[in-house]
Amino acid sequence: MTPLETSLPMGACGHSGHVVGFVLVGAGSVGRGVFHQSVITPGVECRVVCDVHIDRALALVPPGRRSRVVATLGQLVDCLSAGELALCEDAHLAAEAPGVEVYFEASTAIGAAPRAITAAMEAGKHIVMMNAEADALFGPLFWREAQRCGVAYTSSDGDQPAVIARLVEELQFYGMELVLAGNIKGFLDRYTDPEKILPEAEKRGLDPQMCSSYSDGTKLCVEMSIVANALGCRIVKPGMLGPVMAETTDLFQHFDLERLWSPGTAPFVDYVLGAKPRGGVFAVGYTNDSYQRRMLDWFPPEIGPGPFYVLTRPYHLVHLETMRTVLEVGRTGRSLIAPRHGMRSTVICRAKRGLEIGTVLDGPGGFATYGLIENSGQFPKDGLPICLSQGARLRQAVDRDGRISLDDVDPLTIPQDALAAWGQASVDA
Repeated sequence: MTPLETSLPMGACGHSGHVVGFVLVGAGSVGRGVFHQSVITPGVECRVVCDVHIDRALALVPPGRRSRVVATLGQLVDCLSAGELALCEDAHLAAEAPGVEVYFEASTAIGAAPRAITAAMEAGKHIVMMNAEADALFGPLFWREAQRCGVAYTSSDGDQPAVIARLVEELQFYGMELVLAGNIKGFLDRYTDPEKILPEAEKRGLDPQMCSSYSDGTKLCVEMSIVANALGCRIVKPGMLGPVMAETTDLFQHFDLERLWSPGTAPFVDYVLGAKPRGGVFAVGYTNDSYQRRMLDWFPPEIGPGPFYVLTRPYHLVHLETMRTVLEVGRTGRSLIAPRHGMRSTVICRAKRGLEIGTVLDGPGGFATYGLIENSGQFPKDGLPICLSQGARLRQAVDRDGRISLDDVDPLTIPQDALAAWGQASVDA
């Protein structure tokens, strides 16, 4: 069946009688929203909450819901058999939860993700990812494992990659060829850091380093890497073009599409900066069908001069949309957006300032580096993925904006299990 044939209708979310149970890993700002949405969405039930800080898991338990902290498989089985909400600290234990169909990854864990996610797949659970860093870094490995185990693996609705994927499906349903899959970014400062961004982080209730990764473009690049790997896209230049404009429909004046793309070639990912609709996404399609073009000319010219046309979606609603994915994988086993094309792209460290020998890097959104998306194999030396950079120590000095390669860091300061998993993910299927 094609993806369109297996899509779950929006109206079917609460009407099959089959309640989809899921494990939630991560009870931080994202996990809180996911859990809250599960309480108010018909047809789904969170049965296990896992967080390395058990107090955060306990804080999610709603009034009147019986719950129990568990530490062994026997305790977990007893808890679930009694109809209670299980709370635990060990993601590998949560992965083994019997009778639960979906494993929802909403933590910020990177190095520990492969072991737990693989265990969940081997236990027959579908995987829904709202951990973009682990998704971008290990996604092709997870996809191959999902095929081996016969389960779904997908990014979650609500985040830009899945929202873009649904828009691209719509465009292709109309018979258009994908040209450009895009994100709309409101603000960009490559050199911000957790201290500079602190007022904005506090206003939004976000961790300052996480907020910094949004503002310095790292998160954007991570998300678009997920899209590129899923849709078989390329990048025009490291970091993408990202022209500034007022409206997304102005993109035809900023992207020379006839130069950047020709029919039958790979599409590309990019973004626009400061444009409306704020918080939205877009996709550009191509059709040279004369009848289609005549019909499309009836509509406002902003959607395209032909043969290129742009569709936009003016929002992504984060946790509000997540349960659609849980229902879809639980009831149909469909993988909406998965890295079927392998590691087409990676997000590599660039220096926010001149960095001396011995500098210890502090990961996405930190003081030392920002991440730029690039085509895999584009440079002679393998770059250091920013999602593996936490704790890496430089053995070479790097100028501001300089690209950091794996040769520039002490290999023993990179988590070896995570490095090996990334290497496996980078191997063509």
